[in-house]
Amino acid sequence: MSASRTFSLITITSSVVLLLGLSACHKKTTAVAIPTDSTIPTTASLPPEEKIGYASWYGDPYHGRRTSNGETYNKYGLTAAHRTLPFDTVVKVKNLANGQIVKVRINDRGPFKENRIIDLSYAAAKEIGMLGPGTARVSLEVLEIVSNPFPLTIQVGSFKEKNNAEKVRKELQKHYQPVLIKPFESPEGRYFQVLVGEYKNQRLASTALRELKTRHYDGLIVRLDP
Repeated sequence: MSASRTFSLITITSSVVLLLGLSACHKKTTAVAIPTDSTIPTTASLPPEEKIGYASWYGDPYHGRRTSNGETYNKYGLTAAHRTLPFDTVVKVKNLANGQIVKVRINDRGPFKENRIIDLSYAAAKEIGMLGPGTARVSLEVLEIVSNPFPLTIQVGSFKEKNNAEKVRKELQKHYQPVLIKPFESPEGRYFQVLVGEYKNQRLASTALRELKTRHYDGLIVRLDP
């Protein structure tokens, strides 16, 4: 199994740190939801912080398993996982260390680790010479945009035990609305994501994430697929 296929798993210790941060917050309830702007269209463009960053890759034992869009994962296909881009969006990935380029189609969700921006299939990683290192600094360019009506949200945590997710949601609800728990099926089993807010575009989600960070929360912007 490739060690580069990672999910952001917040441990019980991290939960304690998060809850301590919550207790230090002002008691006044503040809704994280920002009024939507009907004049701003939903787009599949990448924010500046996701145009250049680190890519990882995954192969076995995920080969033959279900991806987030319902397909069967084929490690020999030129596909990739991304946190927010609509499924079937085509992205050009360039390895900045060697200049090699590959075009991939988004058919999965991930990587759920803060310092990664895309998770490539085995074949795609091989095309740009990053199988050995496991990760590579890359640039991303959206070549073909596919419309997607689903909103964005902020993943604050991901837990193996639902009780731990419930505890964090309970604390978050003192300050933010809405706060959801969504089951996520991974090759390692089921996890429960704690999700804050619903935003119609990247700009609104980024503004909400900055507000969360001022209150000592961290998170990842992800697409709220059904």
